[in-house]
Formats: sequence, structure tokens, C-alpha cells
Amino acid sequence: MAETIRMPKLGFDMAEGKLIRWGKKVGETVTKGEVIAEIETDKATVEVEASLSGVVRRLVVEEGASVPVGAPIAIVGSADEVIQEPALEKPAEQERIEEQRSSKIRTQQDVEKSLVSKASPLARRIADDKKVDLATIKGSGPGGRIVRRDVERALAVDSSHPTVGESGTAGRYDRAAIPIDLAGHAEIVAQSRLRQAIARRMAVAKSSIPHFYVTHEYKMDALMELRSQYNRIIPEGQKLSVNDFVVKAVALALHQFPNLNASLEGNNILRHKEVNIGVAVAVEDGLLTIVCHAADTKPLQQIAGELKAMVSRARDGKVKPDDIEGSTFSVSNLGMYDVENFTAIINPPEAAILAIGSARQVAVVENGEIKTGWRMKATISVDHRISAGEEAAKFMQGLAEILEEPLQLLI
Repeated sequence: MAETIRMPKLGFDMAEGKLIRWGKKVGETVTKGEVIAEIETDKATVEVEASLSGVVRRLVVEEGASVPVGAPIAIVGSADEVIQEPALEKPAEQERIEEQRSSKIRTQQDVEKSLVSKASPLARRIADDKKVDLATIKGSGPGGRIVRRDVERALAVDSSHPTVGESGTAGRYDRAAIPIDLAGHAEIVAQSRLRQAIARRMAVAKSSIPHFYVTHEYKMDALMELRSQYNRIIPEGQKLSVNDFVVKAVALALHQFPNLNASLEGNNILRHKEVNIGVAVAVEDGLLTIVCHAADTKPLQQIAGELKAMVSRARDGKVKPDDIEGSTFSVSNLGMYDVENFTAIINPPEAAILAIGSARQVAVVENGEIKTGWRMKATISVDHRISAGEEAAKFMQGLAEILEEPLQLLI
């Protein structure tokens, strides 16, 4: 029976994708799992695989076309069966997509407006009296808040740079009217689509999600020794990283804390049954999150192999849909860059993200004696609408019980 292949949804905020290349022509045979098309989203170029074996009977859209999520792109079936024309997208669905786009634009505009308009009451009153546009002032107060000294500084600059108005008399300083020559002083670099998408998502996430943070230091002596022993007896391409252990440990720890493996849906908390760990990967011009599905059920060696393969595809720009969709909790690891600790921005619609620093040999005190020990700091960022400090702290303690007794990760 013929099957319609549709534009996949890669991420909760994806509305459409651009079909950039067909891997098969009409009349050619395709095998289940074989790449039939490549699509481009704001995040990546994604390979779409055939969900069944058969003959390509119809290519619904042309290369270069932008297609809404869920819309038909191809039909695969047997060579002789009668193929019906795929149902076109309903106007109501198109309206929904357009409304989603408008909503995203409005949200971003609201975010940008809030970022440039935060000011103390006194600063706002002075600005109103002196006709100063707060949007042109960079705040020096807490969180970028515009305070009195910022407005007074702007007024001082204005008075020292008089301009001639249309009437020929000295008028108010007009920043927009003064050309800025950047030649030799700065380089203007256009943002990639991926970097623009990251900027939009992170601005909305940081401004709309009430983050709080909990940091814990982990004893890593046993894990580092176990990893060293394990890696000595396996082939080079199958060696385990510290991050492989962390992903498995996080997945197991989440069993006890379902509110951290969750997302917000209206006024309800949606607790996910699967534990799908997203792992942030640095790629050219930005960052992608690859996903280890059901990480709590997989052997450590399988997790390591899957992550290596997905990282390679991500950096080659050839990810698969399953590589980047469906995460329920994310991990961001900067340990390879000699980072002691940091905080990460939550990847919506998830409830939390764990930021991992370097595993280091440091001076520690045990039983009143100073000795050398392996330590690693991690900080969890949590959506305060879904969870609270006590639960986050207990999760970090539960994670310590696993990382500090790492043999259970090999079982």
C-alpha cells in the first residue's frame, strides 16, 4: 500500500522546512531507511529517510520549495498500484502556521522591547522630561537596567555634540544622523540561519523562563579509574568519554525526579515516560542538540557509539530527524575546554539542563589530610514553574550517588 512521506517536525518551534535535494527520482526503487530527500531548517540540513521500501511514485514538491510541517512531499508504493493525489493542506492548518509565525514575531518583538526599555522610575522620569529615547541608552545597572547616571551621561554627550537642524539653528544631538565609519575598526559579519535561530530561541528562553541554578561538586576518582581501565582494553574508536558516563548517569537519576524530565503544557506539567537526553554539540556557526533516545535503557557502550555517530553527522551537516528531535532533558559539557563551571540556558520546552565542567585533579581534604583527588563541578538550570530548589538539589545528590559508584553504569 502506498505511503505518503511528509515534512517532519524537527523541534517544537519548527513551522516549515526547505526541500533542497531529492535523493531519488520518480520510478526509482527505494529501500526502507534509505535517504530520499534532504531538507533545510533553521538549525541544520536533515536527511529524510524512507519509512518503507518500494518505488517512488510521486515527488509532490520541487527542489528549493519551502514546505509546512506535516505537508506531503513524496509518495512511495508498489510499481503498479493506483496512486491518489495527496490531500492538500487545509486552509485552517495554513492559518495555524501563519498564526504561529506571527506569534513568534510578536514574542521576539516583545523580548527585544523589554530588553531595551528596562529603567528605574527616576531614570524614566528624567528621560521623559529631557526627551531622551531610552532605546538608545545602554544600562549599567543590575541586569542591564537603565539608571539615573546612564541618562545623565547620555544628556552630557548630547550637549557636547550639537547638530544643526533644518532651521539652521543648533538642535538636539541626533545619533541616527551621524554616520559611523567602521572601515579599519570593525568587521561586519552576517549571521547564519543557525546563529539567528539560536539568538531567537535563547532570547525568548532566558526572558520567559524563570531560571534558577544549583551547583554540586562530584568526586570522580572511581569513575576516572574505571574509565581508564575500560579504555585500555577496547579498540580506539570505541573508547568512552566522561560525557558518556554523565549521559547514562543523568538518565538513571531522572527516574527519581520526573518533574525534571518534563515540560510545561499550558497549566499542566507533562511528565515524559521516555528519558531522551539531549547533548549540546558545537558546529560551525553555532550549536546543535543531538538526542540519545531512551538513554536509561541502553548500555554505556551503545550510548557512546550513538553519540559519536550523531556528532559526526552533525558536524558534517547531515543529521537525521531522530538525531535532533525529542529530547526531554539536556546536557551541555564544556569540560574539554578546561572550564571549572558555568550555567546553561534551558532548551525549551524542557524543564532543565545540566552544565558540566572539567574533571580535574585538585587538592582535597579527606580525614583531615590533604591529598590529590579528581573533582568535577556541574550546575543544573531549572524552570521554576515546573520544579523547585529542593528537588533540584536532591537530583544533584542522586546523580552523585551514581557517578561516585560508577560500576552500576556498566551493568
